[in-house]
Amino acid sequence: MADTPTPARKPKAAITHIGNHELSPATLMMGHGYDPVLSEGSLKAPIFLTSTFAFPSAADGKRFFEGITGKVPGGTDGLVYSRFNGPNQQILEGRLAVWDGAEEALSFSSGMTAICVLFLAYCNAGDVIVHSGPLYAASEGFVAKTLSRFGVTYVDFPAGATREELDAVMARAKAQAAAQGGKVAMVYLESPANPTNALVDVEAVRDARDAAFGPECPIAIDNTFLGPLWSRPLDHGADIVVYSLTKYVGGHSDLVAGSIAGAKKWMTPVRMLRNVMGGIVDPNTAWMLMRSLETVELRMDRAGENAARVCAWLAVHPKVEKLGYLGMIDDPRQQDIFDRHCTGAGSTFSLYIKGGEAEAFRFLDNLRIAKLAVSLGGTETLASLPAAMTHLSVPDERKAQLGITDNLVRVSIGIENADDLIADFEQALAAV
Repeated sequence: MADTPTPARKPKAAITHIGNHELSPATLMMGHGYDPVLSEGSLKAPIFLTSTFAFPSAADGKRFFEGITGKVPGGTDGLVYSRFNGPNQQILEGRLAVWDGAEEALSFSSGMTAICVLFLAYCNAGDVIVHSGPLYAASEGFVAKTLSRFGVTYVDFPAGATREELDAVMARAKAQAAAQGGKVAMVYLESPANPTNALVDVEAVRDARDAAFGPECPIAIDNTFLGPLWSRPLDHGADIVVYSLTKYVGGHSDLVAGSIAGAKKWMTPVRMLRNVMGGIVDPNTAWMLMRSLETVELRMDRAGENAARVCAWLAVHPKVEKLGYLGMIDDPRQQDIFDRHCTGAGSTFSLYIKGGEAEAFRFLDNLRIAKLAVSLGGTETLASLPAAMTHLSVPDERKAQLGITDNLVRVSIGIENADDLIADFEQALAAV
């Protein structure tokens, strides 16, 4: 019958509790959202390599498109076309939502695709974006260079801003939007900030947002450095959580993807724009991410333990100026934010080599186990120099303002043996 949803969209009911016991995300990753009966009993979901899906009936096709196009609210309950949805993507998105306690999640072909579509879904000409700093260079560049071409401006604030400072920023943004004939479209955060590891007080941002604009101005946060294990920003006042899934979730340096998650009301405008623009993650990458989610807790736990040991060793090395590591915070304000928002210190940190670019280059060029490469959150240890690499496009004055110095080496610790990593860092520092 036309009113019967397609079986592929209706797997067996998800098991999230046993009696009064709530199952953990790590357990749910093994099967949440997938019913083997719908795929010939296959224990793992197949990769659905198809561009389009056959409708059970013409009436079903009409109903599915009514949901896709938004003519009927609530989205579609059927599979239509792979630019819109697909089995692998929908299973992945259901599992991503579990980690952050979100109502819905959306997957994208890269983290920057997710971020750009998010901004475009919420911003109109004359609007203002309030954002923390620093942001990942491409995120900051999209706001400052691309959106500005369409009449969207921004007001930024340092990651560690207090409530009083945030109130002033919100007031400035409100006045700026009024002068431009627009609104404050979004508050966009990155915490910890890339690459300094500076934390944003999400609760204070929420309170300042509520006081200035009310809850209808969304707060989005890039949680890539700590998510999904060490921080759940939706619990602290954010409305939308953003990820580069390339990092810890993918975790093997073999794919590129991104996601956002939050309440359905925040996801729907983004989903509608993604339907038009494309940018959804492909089925093979979605399948790989589902595989990786089964071990994300194990990998992040091991990487976090390794980082704690490596940083304890680096902290007392005579050629290390300082560390930007969340397990060794020396600022009371930042420690307070960490205590309220984080459950772990992560495995990515800033290593400041005594000297400048030349000394940092010598350290990087002498690493033997750690790889000289950008990105983070993989099984292997990576090291790079943001000022000369990922943040090279950031103007020098802006880099100085944000503390992105020529001696700041960004390190992402992997799951190797910690003693081996310490030996590698020791010999590389000896060459400095």
